[in-house]
Amino acid sequence: MALPRLSPRIEHRVLRVACGLPAGVQRTIFGSPPRIDGQELSPQMQALLRMAALAGDRSFTEAHSPVRARAENAAGAAAVAGPPRSLERVDSLDIPGLEGPLPSRLYVPHGAAPAPRPLLVYFHGGGWVIGDLDTHDGPCRFLAAETGFAVLSVGYRLAPEYPFPAPLEDAFAAYRWAVEQARELDADPKRIAVAGDSAGGNLAAALCLLARDGGWPSPALQALIYPVTDAVGDQRSRELFADGFLLTRADMDWFEGHYLPPGTAEDDPRVSVLRAPDLAGLPPAFLITAGFDPLRDEGEAYAARLREAGVRVALRRHPGLIHGFANMTVVSSDARAAMHELVGALRLALC
Repeated sequence: MALPRLSPRIEHRVLRVACGLPAGVQRTIFGSPPRIDGQELSPQMQALLRMAALAGDRSFTEAHSPVRARAENAAGAAAVAGPPRSLERVDSLDIPGLEGPLPSRLYVPHGAAPAPRPLLVYFHGGGWVIGDLDTHDGPCRFLAAETGFAVLSVGYRLAPEYPFPAPLEDAFAAYRWAVEQARELDADPKRIAVAGDSAGGNLAAALCLLARDGGWPSPALQALIYPVTDAVGDQRSRELFADGFLLTRADMDWFEGHYLPPGTAEDDPRVSVLRAPDLAGLPPAFLITAGFDPLRDEGEAYAARLREAGVRVALRRHPGLIHGFANMTVVSSDARAAMHELVGALRLALC
């Protein structure tokens, strides 16, 4: 039975305590982490999953409506994020989109790299349905503070109100705007990278295809955090981790059902970048996967295809982590270490 939901502030403190316990104590309280496919779940992730169950967190499909799922996702994101990290400034922007302005945020850290500086254009996750600027405020603040770069977080339109290709059109429009407005953003147009987690990683990867095929300057790097790369959905990890590790197979079916209008081919390369016939000429990639994630195998298969096409790729699997760890850096040292690896890759590629 779920316990009464606490305030996000109190839940955050409880989660930090649970994740900060010694591993042996975590195993005693929350049980031995499962071993699947030669991997053991991190005791911190086990603690977070057990605490989420006690708080009444459930599959997004059980929320029944996108509106309710968005509210529940926002509450969970607030609990893991905690108080916002201090930066020099956070500017609210409206980026011109095809169907109107796209609410966005520019994060500039204390001690930012001198202008013109690298710029990271970030697309939030949430299955194209439930994420927003607020749910991913924490990861963007983390990346800005730790890299010293500016981070532009884009509020693209969401399905089912605006299904495919609307979110991708918005992502591509935002990237083109960032390139065109680089001087006004104090950014170096040759050091603009794109990044995103989950569905946001899908958008970042797909816009690289659009930029290549449309003759636009390619991003300096595509940083993809457990991205969706194959909506066909026949990857083995979607079955191995179908339930019990935050993101479920049913969730992915629900998200993709809302994102893809009737008649959309699941293997359309703008949706399933893994299925693109030609990946040559794409920007270098740093790709992160989580061991206990339904999306693990498709992300790694995409890295392999990029490498076969002659694209420079670095792939890093974090075997004990789960989908969503980019949002967990404040409560989990394991998640924080994984995101610090991304910080190092960004600095190596863009400095």
